Amino acid sequence: MSISDLSDTETPLVAATVDGCVDFKGRPVYRASSGGWRSARFIIGVEMAERFAYYGIQSNLVTYLTGPLGQSTATAAENVNLWLGMAMLLPLLGAFVADSFLGRYRTIIFASVIYCLGLGLLTLSAILPSVSTVGCQNTNEITSCNSVYQFRLILFFFSLYLVAIGLGGHKPCVQAFGADQFDGKDPLESKLKSSFFNWWYFGLCTAALFSILILSYIQDNLNWSLGFGIPCISMAFAFIVFLLGSKTYRCSIKGNERSPFLRIGKVFVVAVRNGRRATPPALVHEVEAEEAHEKLPHESSEQFK
Repeated sequence: MSISDLSDTETPLVAATVDGCVDFKGRPVYRASSGGWRSARFIIGVEMAERFAYYGIQSNLVTYLTGPLGQSTATAAENVNLWLGMAMLLPLLGAFVADSFLGRYRTIIFASVIYCLGLGLLTLSAILPSVSTVGCQNTNEITSCNSVYQFRLILFFFSLYLVAIGLGGHKPCVQAFGADQFDGKDPLESKLKSSFFNWWYFGLCTAALFSILILSYIQDNLNWSLGFGIPCISMAFAFIVFLLGSKTYRCSIKGNERSPFLRIGKVFVVAVRNGRRATPPALVHEVEAEEAHEKLPHESSEQFK
């Protein structure tokens, strides 16, 4: 085989790889066996399950707090607002962790595990019997009733904030990870990406609609353990389906430079470690020199000092 023949046979293999992407093990990915709708359908599925679970909790949370947990309307509203505020803030932390440390795929994995754990404990808290001090006859019984009630209350809020933590890692990564499955430089995949976002929002709205209509009815008219258990089961099933698609995913390595927040933090660490006040340019220069040592051989990095 001549050199020209060898180059002709190797060129299609090189062209088949997707620039700036690797698989979940860090290996090169090939266009014919990764990304596109073969991957996006798994990602849309797990996001629909997450929205189904989230609205199944959020839409009827005040009713649960004022009903089985016996809180006043004002206290219940305060607790719901606090939880919603935390659920809106934690995605900022989740995005930082994904961009700086874990990457989107691993962040989704960890967030989904925490999400399922929170939903499972939430279901358990609803299964526990409601305890009231009305039927208690003496001080010891009242104390025992109060202890059981406090345990149920603590378990419920612990579970609720676990769900918020899972949401914080899930929300900023899943949509971006879905977009990573389509190569914007490829004309066909670029068109498919637009279609992906259309189906993405259709899936979110559908999941929210069914959640509010079905789960709210179950919680109000059947029982709360079933109303919390169904989102838990759906989220766990969707997580398993997401894992099944792992071999087809494209994990973007574009823009994999150090996070600006990490660089700023490292400047302060260098300043504290040196125990001296230095001008910001000097500190930045020193940080860049240390980063060069991490990426380049020692001899090549001397030029940064």
